Amino acid sequence: MVKYNKEFKEQALLLSDEIGVKKAAEQLGLSYYTIAEWRKVRTRKAKEERIASDKTPLNERELAMQREIQELKKANEILKDALGFFVVDRKK
Repeated sequence: MVKYNKEFKEQALLLSDEIGVKKAAEQLGLSYYTIAEWRKVRTRKAKEERIASDKTPLNERELAMQREIQELKKANEILKDALGFFVVDRKK
């Protein structure tokens, strides 16, 4: 099994982004599936990094907004229940 250094992989991925996986593999003398797997790993890592960055602590403003959203959801539920009560009452 051949090991490729990080810089080579990055350059191969950039080339595959520009001209496509098949052509990049042919030009570099690699298997199509090698570059395709590298791309899959890159995508997975990027997704994990996005998820990790989304888990940063919330600041006070964001926490206050979340509390307000919860209060508004509760108020909406109360209003829906009240509307249902009045609709049933009007039908009688």
